[in-house]
Amino acid sequence: MEKIYLDYNASTPLAPEVVDTMQPLLTDFYGNPSALHWAGKPVNEILQNAREQVADLIGSSAREIIFTSGGSEANNMALKGVYFKNRHRGCHIITSNIEHPAIMNPSKFLEQVGAKVTYIGVDCYGRVLPEEIEKAITDETILISIMHSNNETGTLQPIKEIGEIAKKYGIPFHTDASQSAGKVPINVNELNVDLLTIAGHKLYAPKGIGALYIKNGIELEPLIHGAGHEFGLRAGTENTLLAVGLGKACELAKKQEGNDDIKNLTNYFWGELEAAFGDQIVLNGHPEQRLPNTLNVSFVRKIGQDLLTKIPSLAASTGSACHAGSIELSPVLKEMGVREEVGMGAIRFSLGRYTTKDEIDQVMLELKRIV
Repeated sequence: MEKIYLDYNASTPLAPEVVDTMQPLLTDFYGNPSALHWAGKPVNEILQNAREQVADLIGSSAREIIFTSGGSEANNMALKGVYFKNRHRGCHIITSNIEHPAIMNPSKFLEQVGAKVTYIGVDCYGRVLPEEIEKAITDETILISIMHSNNETGTLQPIKEIGEIAKKYGIPFHTDASQSAGKVPINVNELNVDLLTIAGHKLYAPKGIGALYIKNGIELEPLIHGAGHEFGLRAGTENTLLAVGLGKACELAKKQEGNDDIKNLTNYFWGELEAAFGDQIVLNGHPEQRLPNTLNVSFVRKIGQDLLTKIPSLAASTGSACHAGSIELSPVLKEMGVREEVGMGAIRFSLGRYTTKDEIDQVMLELKRIV
């Protein structure tokens, strides 16, 4: 079997259009975007155009977009920025038990310096219940942070409903949309969010670039102090090369909205899996409210990593780890209450813009052979 990549949730290849757009920045546009002379001004214009492209993807203004080094930095900026700016108002943060480590670990850090963090559970589909968020709110709550979609199962969270609750109590609301941006339509105003994270390498842009949407009026303590770059919120000369790549990727993603090709191919794949394996296979996550490219499935009483090892040409991810003969389920599957005999066989297949039906058919042949 030819090498087949079904791990688009881990990272995506650079879109050719992104590469072409970045190319001139390697040779012709080398000035500092903060400089006021002939070398700096055109670079600044290019940077601002990229900012507008990112803003257009999520329905914000360009002034509300801060370029970062990626999703992890954007998440750290949101959590730490709100906390250190608002300690005089309170110290309570609400998040969930299924967040990415880029949210979980900053939350644990903030607990060490005085924050009180409430971790909300999820239902069997991996969805946070909005009413549980409301129950957790106290007079000291200064931030709610719930991911837009789960990176493992693809389950979409009820962000709009949670945002309405946050607005009702006047609490800033952040969502990590690293996995969602570019896969499903996002509008920050419709979602009622005040902060939103984007990771470039999840939507065909380079690694090492991301963005944080910060709604006008939301105040953060800068994560990196120095000169007044990025509206005074992130010091350091902007990486225009990568920002341009992210901007172009966001423009391409905006044009892809409404295109159901990936969703249809994912549904075809799931139909083939069900037909081939019946009750030997289980879908993890919500059957409908999930990313259109993501299938987290369990081969019952099998070990996911063992199956992938037998198909070395296939790139996909597992939902459990094997240590010295014992199986440890991912925290997400544990939180969902997935039984060990099911969870140990979990594999996440995530499709992308360059996945073909022929590749899915090849994968099915291999799975039938080994399962």
